[in-house]
Amino acid sequence: MTIRLLIVDDDPLVRAGLTFMLGGADGIEIVGEAADGSEAAAATDLHRPDVVLMDIRMPVMDGLTATEELRRRPDAPEVIVLTTFHADEQVLRALRVGAAGFVLKDTPPAEIVAAVRRVAAGDPVLSPAVTQQLITHVAGSGAPDDRRTRAARRLSGLAEREREVAVAVGHGRSNAEIAAALYMSVATVKTHVSRVLAKLGLNNRVQIALLVHDAGLVEGAGDVG
Repeated sequence: MTIRLLIVDDDPLVRAGLTFMLGGADGIEIVGEAADGSEAAAATDLHRPDVVLMDIRMPVMDGLTATEELRRRPDAPEVIVLTTFHADEQVLRALRVGAAGFVLKDTPPAEIVAAVRRVAAGDPVLSPAVTQQLITHVAGSGAPDDRRTRAARRLSGLAEREREVAVAVGHGRSNAEIAAALYMSVATVKTHVSRVLAKLGLNNRVQIALLVHDAGLVEGAGDVG
């Protein structure tokens, strides 16, 4: 199935470069472009993309606001954030509002193509190790008390096994690693992850990791393989 891709960036040279690099990839169709976050919603209505490549820093409406608006939709496209920084507060905010991950603007074309394909297939762009590195580097070792309290309250609604799986996701472990650690099948882990996402109203496992971190359940967990 062809992946429909929308590119949102205020720099016409960046849009042209991405279109040139990605337009020839097998199974990917560039269905449209937008020059600002404020144009992203209309472009999404018009072109019905599966995946949106979204720049963060844009005038009028930034990519964070646009991402949040798109991810609220019942038929929301997946969003990959484009950035020039490995880890900063804006990247973290984008992940919190539902972006599936991020890629650097100088990422080799083949890796951007791979990221688009993974997201379209429902897989996270960020590896578990990169997820944990981002959380640790950007968010620091703790969260404000009010955010920690809210996060702990949300997690309290999970069943014990679901909570164990959520904490393992927060430690940056893959489904296979979680299965081995908790003595369950990978299929069962996937079921638990799906239930956690549904119960917490989250979009992806990156958001699970962020919530678990906010609750203070992964502090000092830097031993991600």
